[in-house]
Amino acid sequence: MDGGERIARVLERHGVRHLFTLCGGHISPILVGAKGRGIRVVDVRDEASAVFAADAAARLTGIPGVAAVTAGPGVTNALTALQNARMAESPVVVFGGATATVLKGRGALQDIDQVALVAPAVKATFVATRVHDLPRLVEEAFATARGGVPGPVFVEVPVDLLYREELVRAWYGGRRGGGVAGWALRRYLGWHVDRLFRGAGAAAGELAELAPAPPPELPEPQPSDVRRAARRLAGARRPVLLVGAQAMTGTGSGAGSDLAAGELAAAVAALGVPTYLTSSSRGLLGPDSDLQVRHRRRQALREADLVILAGVPADFRLDYGRQIGRRAEIVAANLSPAEMRRNRKPDLAVEAHPGRFLAALAARFERRASVRERWHRWRDSLAERDRERDEEIAALAAEPVDGVNPIALCQEIDRVMGGDAVIVADGGDFVATAAYVVRPRGPLGWLDPGAFGTLGVGGGFAVGAALCRPASEVWLLWGDGAAGFSLAELDTCARHGLPVIAVVGNDGGWAQIEREQVEVLGDAVGTELARCEYHRVAEGYGAAGLVVARPEEVAPALARAQEIAAAGRPVLINVLVGRTAFRKGSISM
Repeated sequence: MDGGERIARVLERHGVRHLFTLCGGHISPILVGAKGRGIRVVDVRDEASAVFAADAAARLTGIPGVAAVTAGPGVTNALTALQNARMAESPVVVFGGATATVLKGRGALQDIDQVALVAPAVKATFVATRVHDLPRLVEEAFATARGGVPGPVFVEVPVDLLYREELVRAWYGGRRGGGVAGWALRRYLGWHVDRLFRGAGAAAGELAELAPAPPPELPEPQPSDVRRAARRLAGARRPVLLVGAQAMTGTGSGAGSDLAAGELAAAVAALGVPTYLTSSSRGLLGPDSDLQVRHRRRQALREADLVILAGVPADFRLDYGRQIGRRAEIVAANLSPAEMRRNRKPDLAVEAHPGRFLAALAARFERRASVRERWHRWRDSLAERDRERDEEIAALAAEPVDGVNPIALCQEIDRVMGGDAVIVADGGDFVATAAYVVRPRGPLGWLDPGAFGTLGVGGGFAVGAALCRPASEVWLLWGDGAAGFSLAELDTCARHGLPVIAVVGNDGGWAQIEREQVEVLGDAVGTELARCEYHRVAEGYGAAGLVVARPEEVAPALARAQEIAAAGRPVLINVLVGRTAFRKGSISM
């Protein structure tokens, strides 16, 4: 076996089904080895998209997503996606190629200190120095990515550890030079190759006998913490539950899943607490749950007397904890003690998996029907606010604009979207508008970048989602600014037969920034775009392209897009939307 096949065998035993990449000579044996073990190699058009696709696969399956990128620029191109995965707590394993071990630091092509550059953006870095060590390093990488607070890891693999021994010896043995210096160099290189491959044969035998790796156990809460939380909940009159992306960790559909999404949804339903779902937890309760509250969260948190933060940090999304009333009790469950206490110290801090905590709390609380009944007026008042806000949004959707009203467009998407659809959200103003209107159909039915707020996740996320959910519609909601980052991944979708439905809300600018910038600074500089013909670009990449300029064209175009996708072809709808003041004042600092 060469080094690439050794890595591939470990990936196979961990249940990895897809390897995302952009090719490079430094990593070619990993790609060939993966293909040989039945792992589908999905080549994309940008290294960032490879990592974004791996991120989406990790979220949807519960198995760490895997990407391989070539040395130097390949690694630096992946850096933003790695940081996004770190802040989204997504378990990703990224292999980075590197120059030959003997040439490091000598000015070789694409040779930089990759580990120093990547280390701040990942949980851990691993550097292979011998072929014998490759399986062990990959095992440690998977364990680190999944353990504790999940996150990405980086494995640097020099090129001379990946190719077959005879070829590597030929490379090094081809060095010429006379005299003592030449003899010494050849002796040193021979010793160096001996060291690289020492013990590799024995490692190959051990690797063949390895058993499948079990998924890590999700940390359970202490029973005493569950009891204290149940007492606080029993005494509350206006409780609110916030469920974050961390609660979804381990709920994917793959062999790495340790907590069924249905189990988590049942626990939330059993508690009966008015619930706000954030980030990747959106869709957990389906589109029509009576418990889920969608609007006016700030007001609800101000009035609540108990707030349960299940995997939700008190960061900018909660105004650093200030959205919660000062007199409210806070119960926080989180895998990270630091995140749990950031900005606002909870009254009860539970260091455990948030989903496991909610399941344990629901089991403890299952006979408290009288308490849940006491909350009915509180639930009714929040439901009434939701109805009022929905009526306001419906009225805004009916207002005429220059082009298609983006709110009305999102309403129509919500009306026709399939019951098992996955929504990929990549953009500013248009996508944030969709978040108010388009209802995720089920658990893990909404993929957004998370706390880092990265634009450009769309193409990679859509590729990963289409591969992991082949029977589902995948809707990629793109702002026209965000689309520019990863539009080329429509080529990836076309080549790999991934029937993504992309909708571009094309208002000719970075609207979320422009709106506030013009009002505050009186200048739109840097925020204006052309109304590009994105549908023609899509056609050039092998996808179908549709354009919508008037409201009456929306429904037929969406229906046609669904027909094209059902036939196995990706499609982009370029919708010329008008400007609204719906999200005025939405910039976060």
